[in-house]
Amino acid sequence: MDSLSRISATAASGMRAQGDRLRIVSENLANASSTAQTAGGDPYQRKTISFESATDPSTGAAIVQSAGVLRDDADFTLRYEPSHPAADQNGYIKMPNVNPLIEMSNMREAARSYEANLSMLDKARDMRRQLVDLLK
Repeated sequence: MDSLSRISATAASGMRAQGDRLRIVSENLANASSTAQTAGGDPYQRKTISFESATDPSTGAAIVQSAGVLRDDADFTLRYEPSHPAADQNGYIKMPNVNPLIEMSNMREAARSYEANLSMLDKARDMRRQLVDLLK
């Protein structure tokens, strides 16, 4: 397989990985205020994603792929709201361990990484086009 195909495979895998990351960030942001359904229950627990290096069997390119989605073990914050259906016997509800500022930062970083991989894919396509033009 030629180098330009490997570049494309690597960039495409980076775009897929950042797309997965954006999906996790959006789930976290969507559930930043989701409390438990039952009294004293646990609310939404923040998710994290990790990545690992791999080799694409069809091209031999070094790629990135998801190593799995994990749950963040950070403590939940308590808020005093005795009238809430999820309140415990003391009137406190557990709030998700999602910090919207951190999620927004993760979103920006994923978007920038996605754009960088897209730019690399465009450059490889341009180089391939130039090579074809030279061979004419």
